[in-house]
Amino acid sequence: MAPSIRDNWRVALLVVLLVGSLGAVFVPGAAPVTGSAGNAATQGATNLQYGLQLSGGTRVRAPVVGLTAENVDVPTDQQAQNELRETIAANLSSTTASDVQLRLYNNSAGTAEVFTNVTQSQFRSALTSAGLSVSADDVRDGVTQATRDDIIETLSYKVNSLGFSGAEVTAQSTPSGEHYIVVEAPNTNVSQVRELVSSRGNVRIVAYHPANGSAQVNDTVLSNDQLQASQINDPTTQRGVPVVPITLTDSAAQSFADDMQAYGYTSSAGISSCRYPNGTPGEQYCLLNVRDGNVVYSAGMGQDLANSIESGDFQQTKTFVLQTNSMSEARQVAVDLRAGALPAPLNIDSGTIYSIDASLAERFKPLSFLTGLIAALAVSLVVYLRYGRAKVALPMLVTALSEVAILLGFSSLVGLSLNLSHIAGFIAVIGTGVDDLVIIADEVTTQEVSSERVFQSRFRKAFWIIGGAAATTIIAMSPLAFLSLGDLRGFALVTILGVLIGVLITRPAYGDILRYLLTDEGK
Repeated sequence: MAPSIRDNWRVALLVVLLVGSLGAVFVPGAAPVTGSAGNAATQGATNLQYGLQLSGGTRVRAPVVGLTAENVDVPTDQQAQNELRETIAANLSSTTASDVQLRLYNNSAGTAEVFTNVTQSQFRSALTSAGLSVSADDVRDGVTQATRDDIIETLSYKVNSLGFSGAEVTAQSTPSGEHYIVVEAPNTNVSQVRELVSSRGNVRIVAYHPANGSAQVNDTVLSNDQLQASQINDPTTQRGVPVVPITLTDSAAQSFADDMQAYGYTSSAGISSCRYPNGTPGEQYCLLNVRDGNVVYSAGMGQDLANSIESGDFQQTKTFVLQTNSMSEARQVAVDLRAGALPAPLNIDSGTIYSIDASLAERFKPLSFLTGLIAALAVSLVVYLRYGRAKVALPMLVTALSEVAILLGFSSLVGLSLNLSHIAGFIAVIGTGVDDLVIIADEVTTQEVSSERVFQSRFRKAFWIIGGAAATTIIAMSPLAFLSLGDLRGFALVTILGVLIGVLITRPAYGDILRYLLTDEGK
């Protein structure tokens, strides 16, 4: 009698998931590609993505620069908070208001953070001078969890926007309480990743103009916050110069126009008189595109822009461009503005940098495949010697291997970058899967199956056993999956997911297959 889909819906579900997983792995475009540029996001003829252990790349692990003061009486008013940040920064050397963060909790006590290299005593003295009562025990090294979350979010946006395919940004902690930010970027060299994590991405426009007759002064006319709040368009070129077009907010456009008029940029002397940095002091009117304290580009005020400011057209259109020297710089500036500046820098010198050459990593791929193949063949041999019956052993092997196929399909769909730890998890899934299937086969074939009712009774007994074993495995692997333990986390996550797929999908499907083959239904 032919099997019905209604009675064998678990098998049908397994087939659907298996076909869908194979499509996600092999059909071009079926899985999402991470990274805006998509460089090497997929490897060979599949949609699978590989981590640095299988494709080469760089991993940077670094702590965040900063100190935190707990139990600080933070004002609730935003204006008062801004003034307090400026006061604290003024009491510390080489510190600006953007290097100080205040967070309010429970409408009363909060935290104060500083993101520069100062000592705890200096920070405590600065807080005391600002009128805050802070004890020595309230000040500690490191930053808050909220700051670390902001850094991870900002860096994640940047690595995806800059085309670092398969890159991951995570947090790690040690048993002693130290916290690290980890950036893992396949297919990239050390200099690329180092530049990414060492740059805070603070962009501003500075007016470099005469003052006191023969001196030049710098005044910020468009801050990072003003630019970030504006509309950032995709980089393009104007008159051969790479630019980032920006539509300013109403307040930013009006403030910029007022400053340009007050500083004399719209006068005849202020138009196109920039020779930065080699011009005559006291005679230059330059607009500097500054990123993290470095001048990316310098240019004078154009006649058209000056006229539009004087006529008021600029205040209506609010269109502005950030000029750069190259398209790569323009893309970087655009990403910095869209993602926002890092709230705190990373201390790369106190961290670790790990890099693996792409040619060496490429050799691991066939070795990983060979290891998995040997594991599958060894399991096949043992199962065949154990049962000697194709209708018991063959479905067992196909079911076990289907778990790996489903896991690979899931990896493609979520953009998981496979590393050696994940390959080890796949091999563990094969082993635990076959173990459970052997329990089912042994339980239902110890005696002849005379009816479907007898089969179901034996299958339920076996399923209780493998369910308990699965729960034990998940509990044992959970600490590895949720603690920041590096590669062990990938192994644990794959193993747990494989066990869940087995208990919920493949084990019940194998039971339906055996029921059809061993009872009167399959005769």
